[in-house]
Amino acid sequence: MKVHHLTCNYLENPLGVETPNPSLHWMLESSGEPVAQSAYQILVATSIARLDEGIGDLWDSGKVQSDESIFITYSGKPLLSRQRVYWKVRVWDQNGNGFDWSDISFFEMGLLHPTDWKAKWVASSSPGADVHRNVPAPMFRRRVDIHKHVVSARAYVSGLGFYELYINGKKIGNDSLTPAFTRYDKTVLYQTYDVTSEIQSGANVLGIMLGNGWYNSFPADVWNFQYAPWRDQPKFTLQVHIQFSDGEEMTVFSNPEWTYSASAIVFDALRNGEFYDARREVEGWLDPDFNDDDWSHARIVRSPGGVLRSQQMTPIQVCDTIAPVSQKEVAPGVWVFDLGQDISGWARIFVSGPSGTELKLRYSEKIHDDGAIDPSNINVFVKTGEFQTDKYILKGEGVETWEPRFVYHGFRYVEVTGVSDVPNRLRLEGRNVHTAFESMGSFECSNPLVNKIQEAARRSTLTNYHGIPTDCPHREKNGWTGDAALSAEQMLLNFNPMTAYTKWLRDFQDVQRPSGQLPGIIPTGGWGYNWGSGPAWDSALIIIPWTMYQYCGDASILRTMYDNMKLYVEFLQSMADGYVVDFGLGDWCPPIGREGEHDCPTTVTDTAYFYTDASLLSQIAHILGEEDESARYRELAERVREAFRKRFVNPVTGVVTGDCQTSAACALYHSLVTGEESELVFRNLVRHIEAKDRHIDAGILGAKYVMHTLTQFGRTDLAYAIASQTTFPGWGHWISQGATTLWERWNGESSRNHHMFSDISAWFYLGLSGIRPDANEPGFKHIQFYPSPVDGLDWVKASHRSMYGNIVCDWSKEENRFRVHLEVPPNSHATLHVPRGYVGVNVQGEGPSQRGSADAGDGVPALRLDSGVHEFEFVHA
Repeated sequence: MKVHHLTCNYLENPLGVETPNPSLHWMLESSGEPVAQSAYQILVATSIARLDEGIGDLWDSGKVQSDESIFITYSGKPLLSRQRVYWKVRVWDQNGNGFDWSDISFFEMGLLHPTDWKAKWVASSSPGADVHRNVPAPMFRRRVDIHKHVVSARAYVSGLGFYELYINGKKIGNDSLTPAFTRYDKTVLYQTYDVTSEIQSGANVLGIMLGNGWYNSFPADVWNFQYAPWRDQPKFTLQVHIQFSDGEEMTVFSNPEWTYSASAIVFDALRNGEFYDARREVEGWLDPDFNDDDWSHARIVRSPGGVLRSQQMTPIQVCDTIAPVSQKEVAPGVWVFDLGQDISGWARIFVSGPSGTELKLRYSEKIHDDGAIDPSNINVFVKTGEFQTDKYILKGEGVETWEPRFVYHGFRYVEVTGVSDVPNRLRLEGRNVHTAFESMGSFECSNPLVNKIQEAARRSTLTNYHGIPTDCPHREKNGWTGDAALSAEQMLLNFNPMTAYTKWLRDFQDVQRPSGQLPGIIPTGGWGYNWGSGPAWDSALIIIPWTMYQYCGDASILRTMYDNMKLYVEFLQSMADGYVVDFGLGDWCPPIGREGEHDCPTTVTDTAYFYTDASLLSQIAHILGEEDESARYRELAERVREAFRKRFVNPVTGVVTGDCQTSAACALYHSLVTGEESELVFRNLVRHIEAKDRHIDAGILGAKYVMHTLTQFGRTDLAYAIASQTTFPGWGHWISQGATTLWERWNGESSRNHHMFSDISAWFYLGLSGIRPDANEPGFKHIQFYPSPVDGLDWVKASHRSMYGNIVCDWSKEENRFRVHLEVPPNSHATLHVPRGYVGVNVQGEGPSQRGSADAGDGVPALRLDSGVHEFEFVHA
C-alpha cells in the first residue's frame, strides 16, 4: 500500500494559506487487495531536512488510531505569516501492518494579519476619472535593483477589477481575469506567486496592467452594477518579499514611487468588449533601461473597503484553443468563423495589414439563415455600448498577434469586419476561458444521444464558471443562486469545485442582510433582494454546503455557514403564513407560457424548499452537535410538512395543487408525502408523463424532481425514456437542433448556454450508472451502487474520483444477462444493490468480493463490498 495525492485544503502544495489550522488529506493506493486504514501518523516540520530525520518540529501527531484520511485538522504549533511548512504521512492497514512514509508535500501561509500589509493601494493620478467615463487601461512600472543572491521571492498582489503582473517582461502565472469577483466593499482577494526564478541580480522591472472588470462596471445594465457601492477607478496593491542567501530580506511595495501611463487598451468593459490600438503600444516599458521620465507617478487611493483575503481557489485560465470548423464570407467584407461549439472566452487573431486598419470582432451563439451572426437573443440587458465586441487597430508591422485580457464572451460564431483578403491575411482561433476545474468524473453509454447531452452539460458547466457560477457567459454573467443549487450534484460528480464553492459561499455571507434575506444573484451591487430570489433560489445557501458534505465529507463548511443558514430559516419563518410561504421565483422556464407562468404554483415549490431547508438544518445541527437546535428545526420541518399536505395535497386522489409533473414530483422529491399517499401522488406523476407522450413538461425545478423521483420509485425506465426523446420538449431535442451546450428554454428562444437544466448529468451517474454517496458515511466513504439496466441501453461506463480514490461502475447487458464491473477505492467500502428481477450466477474479484448479503429495506438484495475490483454476472429471473 502507498500513500499519495497529499492535499491541503483541497489544493496540492498551496501558497497563501490563511486557515490557522488547515485540513490535510491523502489517498491510498494498493495492489488490489482489500485495504482499510486503521491508523496514521503525520509529521509537519519547518524543513525537509527535519522530516528526513523523522522530526516533526511543528507537529507530530503520533500514531492515531483512525480510519480517517480526509479533513485531518492540523493541530501543531501556531503558524506564522509567510511560513512554509513541509509534511508527510504514513499509515497502518486493517491488519496492523505499517507502510512507508509518503512523499513530502508543503503548504505556505499567506499574510495572516492586516498589519502584514505594508503596501499602499495606488491608482492613476486623476481622481475619479475612470469612474464617470472610459479611459485607457493604465499600466504601472517600477525598477528594482538587487545586488545579492536571491533564494526566495513571493509576490502578494491584488488589482481591481482585473490585473496582470509582469516581472522583467514575463507575465506571472497562467491565470486570467483575476482576482475573482467579490463584493469588493466586503472582501477583496489577493494572489500569492512564487517569483523566485523571475527576480534576478541586477536591474529588475515590475509591471502591472489593470482592467475595469466587475469593479468599475461603468456601462449601464438592468442589474445596476454601474451604481454598485464599491465602484471606483482601477487600483492595485502589491508587495514582493525577497530573501537573500545571507539571510537578509528586502520588500518592494506599491507606493507613489511607481509610475504609470496609458496602455494600448483604449476601452474595456466586461459585458461590452475590449478595444486595442496597437499603434499606442509602448515598446520596452518592461525593460530596465526604459525612460519613464514622461510617465506620471501613481497616487495613493482609498482601499476598496473589503478585507484582503487570499484567493485559495482554482483559477480562471485559458483551458483550450479551438480551431474554427468553417469560415464564410456572408456579405462583402463580412466574414463569420464557426468554432463548432459554444465556448466562453475570446478570439485570438493573427493578422497583417496597413497601420490604422480597424478590425472588429462581434460574437454570437446563433446565426441567421444566410450565415450572418444573430445576437438578438442575448444583447438585451446591456444598455450602453457595443455588446460582445472587440476591436483591434493594426500597427502595420508584419503578422500581429492579439487577444483580449480583461473581458470574456459567450459564443460559437465570430464575425470579422475591417480586413480585406481575410483568407490570406487573417487567422483566428477560439480561446476557451473558464475556471480550470479538474475533471473528477466520466459517463458514457451505448446511446450517442445521451453522450452528447452529457458532453453539453459538462461544457455548459465549465463555460459558466468564472470565479462564480454564472447563468450564462454572455447576456448576464451573473451568479444566479438557483441555477447553481440545481447544478451542484452534477458539478461535484463531474468536477472538483470545492475551493470555488467555498469562496462563493463566503460571498453569501457578504451579501446576506441582518434579516436573513438574500439576493437572487451573488455577488450583487444591490439588485435582486426583492425580485429574482425566493426559497428555490436562496436555498443554495443550505443545499450547496449539504451537497459538499455528502459528496466530499466536508463538515467544516457546514460549521462555517451554520449561522447564516439559521438566519435564513428565521427569515423564511418571518415570511410564512401558517407555515406556507409564497414569494420569489418558481418553476422557471417551463415548455410553454411566459416567464413567471407555471402550471405549478410558486407557493408549492416555495413551501417545499421551506421544509427541506428546515429538515437539512436539523440534520446539520445534529452533525455539529447542536442537539437542541436539531430538535427545534426537526419540529419546524414537521409543521411545514403538515401545512403542505393540508394545503396542497388531496388525500383521496393524490393530486397536488397545480396537478402537473412539477407539482407531483415536488411533493415526492422533497419527501412531503409518504406511505399510501406517496403512491397516489406517484401514480399521478406517471399519468402526467404518459399524457405528454413521455416528455418532460416542467421548468428547471421540475426537471430535477421528475428524473430522480422516477428512479426513486423504481421507474428508471420511464426517466430514461424522457431523457432520450428527440422531439420537443427535451434535452435530446436541443441536441437534434445542433446544440453543443444546454439551453435556457426548451424552445431555444433565449440563451443557448445555460447550465440550469444540467442536473440531467447527475441523473446519468445516480440513476443509470448508480454511483451514489451515503450521507451517513459521507464523501463516498461508503459507496452505494444502484446499477439500473433499462431497455434501449446496452452498456454504461461511469467513474468518479472521490476523496478516497477512483470509483467505477460499468455495466452491460446482453439478452437476459447483466454484467457489472465495480472498483472500490482503498479505505472505503460499498454496497451493491442488485437490480430487481436479477439473481447472481457468477462473482469474481480481487479479494473477498462479498462480505455477506444485506437488504436495502425495500426487498432488494444487496452485497457488501470491500475495496478492490469486483465482477458480477446476473441473469433475469
